[in-house]
Amino acid sequence: MSFQPVIPISGLAGWALLNRTQERQEASFNATPRLQRDEAYVRETLPKLRSVQDLVDNRRLLRVALGAFGLQDDLNSRAFIRKIVEEGTTDRSALANRLADKRYLAFAETFEYLTRPSGATPPEGHADQIISQYRKREFEIAVGNQDQTLRLAMSLQRDLPQLADQYTSDRSRWFALLGNPPLREVLQTSLGLPKEFGKLDIDTQVTRMRSAAEKRFGTSDLQALSQPDAMKDITRRFLVMAQLRETQMSMSGAATALVLLQDARR
Repeated sequence: MSFQPVIPISGLAGWALLNRTQERQEASFNATPRLQRDEAYVRETLPKLRSVQDLVDNRRLLRVALGAFGLQDDLNSRAFIRKIVEEGTTDRSALANRLADKRYLAFAETFEYLTRPSGATPPEGHADQIISQYRKREFEIAVGNQDQTLRLAMSLQRDLPQLADQYTSDRSRWFALLGNPPLREVLQTSLGLPKEFGKLDIDTQVTRMRSAAEKRFGTSDLQALSQPDAMKDITRRFLVMAQLRETQMSMSGAATALVLLQDARR
């Protein structure tokens, strides 16, 4: 049986426990036979790639490569992934640049060397990068199998600082955040915005989310919000709001069951 993270409690207490034990639990998780086999396969196979077609034709390697960017759900969309990489990232009209979810852009940048006519020579440390990212994402998935809110909280710690550094304007950062599903859910929940919020046009969403962040956290600057103390506040707020939402849903479900039971007795 494969190693599963130990998370006996949820919410803030579960987050505190996970933070105290994460290094040890990740080490145990990375030592599992499945992760070890995946690592060995990547180190052996990745340097042999000579084209984008080689990548998408190797299902096992593609699974790890996509998983390293949180894109494992696209494993069966090989034509789409090939198009993402082959169009590159330099042309503004390239598919990776047009997609709101910038994880595809990061994937295209990482494997862009496969499109060079001079030869597919991977950058130094390429395999190490893929393996490191894959391990972290797989551990987050394992955490999410037990507590999805903790998985989302983990994604915030990784993705928000990266996003804040990646863009030159704060408005661009907010658009990128809304295009990142895990980050979007964390911020939307922590700010108390309803699910219907996503039906608004994108410019209105940015305006309203920035205004809500200013009121709740004292700033709408994503670079400021990506600092450790600010992220602690966002994470705490997210976990509290998520647990409150779950409690309300449970109470609502219990109330509905009670009404149905009373109706059945009439």
